[in-house]
Amino acid sequence: MPNRLTQVPDRPVPTLARILAPVVRGADLFMLATFSRPPTGSLRRTWVTPATIQLSLMLSGAALAAGVTMALAVGGPARLLSCVPLLTGLGAGCVAVVGVAQRRSTGS
Repeated sequence: MPNRLTQVPDRPVPTLARILAPVVRGADLFMLATFSRPPTGSLRRTWVTPATIQLSLMLSGAALAAGVTMALAVGGPARLLSCVPLLTGLGAGCVAVVGVAQRRSTGS
């Protein structure tokens, strides 16, 4: 039973602007890497729930902050480890952007 955090519109997913194609690909890669791939295979054809948008925004901010902190605090080859939170933050941010763009395209 959907609630306000899991409810999605009853209409089809809107077609997003072409300029967002790389963002959708990034979001799809992130969903695949986190074993959360939607049944349709792409967020281009699946609504992003409000809960997922909120979680992605929080994860993106925290991971990017952690990645930047690591990159600045650690030197040498260990600095490469900062790529993990940076890529996580980037992927989560892509999911949030796709979800917000879906809502803006429909006006809801």
